[in-house]
Amino acid sequence: MKEISKRSKLSLSSIKRIISYWLNKEPVFEANLSSNKHLVCDGTYFHKDGCLITLFDPLNQQIIQNYYCNKEGYRSIIGWIRILKSKVLNPLYISMDGERGIMRAFKEIWPNIKIQRCLFHIQHEGCRWLRSYPKTIAAKELKKILLSLSSIKSVKEQKLFIYRFKTWKKQFKKYIESLPMNIKSNFDLKRTVTLIERALPDMFHYIYDPSVRSTTNILESLHSRIKKAYRQHCGLSHLNKIQFLKWFCYYENQHKTNIF
Repeated sequence: MKEISKRSKLSLSSIKRIISYWLNKEPVFEANLSSNKHLVCDGTYFHKDGCLITLFDPLNQQIIQNYYCNKEGYRSIIGWIRILKSKVLNPLYISMDGERGIMRAFKEIWPNIKIQRCLFHIQHEGCRWLRSYPKTIAAKELKKILLSLSSIKSVKEQKLFIYRFKTWKKQFKKYIESLPMNIKSNFDLKRTVTLIERALPDMFHYIYDPSVRSTTNILESLHSRIKKAYRQHCGLSHLNKIQFLKWFCYYENQHKTNIF
C-alpha cells in the first residue's frame, strides 16, 4: 500500500477508498450472447473456499461470463445457466471436462448442444489411472492408445483410434472380466476403459467443425494468470475475493492492466 501511495501520490486513505469503491461495484460483461456459438467451460478451485467457473469464447478470445460457487456440480450452476439462456445465449458446441453434473445442466438447458470432451483431461486421467509404468500387457497397450489421442487431427486418425480401442477391448475382454476388482490397479484399468467408452461419442466434434476446441487448455492458462494475481492479494475477505476475480476477468476482456 505504501508503494502504491508513493507511485500514485495519493494518501493511503484515498487508495483504500478507491479499492473499496471498485470492490463494491459489479462489473458488467456486455457481450452479445446470441453470437457466441462455440464455447469453452472450465472451473478452478481456490483451496477449499470455492470454485470459479468460466465461460469463454475462443473465437473472439472473450470471457462470456464467470460464476463463483462452492463446487462444480449440477445444483451449483443450473440457476446461473438458466439466467444465461434468458439473456439469449444459445451455444451450438461447448468444450469441457467430464464433470457429470455440469454436462447434465448444459444438456437440460440446451438439449441440442454438442459437448466436446476435453482430450487432455481424458488422456491425463486415463494415463494416471494406468500408472507411469503399467505392469500388465493390457494396461501397456491401452496406454499407447490413449497417448495417441492428442495427435488426432483427421477423420482417418479418428477412425484408427476407434478401431484400435475396439480391437483392444475384444482382445482383452475376458481378461478384464476375470480380474479381481479389490486390487486397485485392476479397478483403475476398468475405470479407464469406462472413461473412454463414455467419452467416445463426444471426443471428435472438433474434427468436423474447426471452431470447436479439442481441449480446455485455453482456460487453464487464464486460470493460472488469475491465481497468480490473486496470490498477491490473498488477504482479501471472501466476498472481496469474488469481486476481485470478477474484475480481473473484466479487465482481461478489456485488454487493460488490472487496476488492483
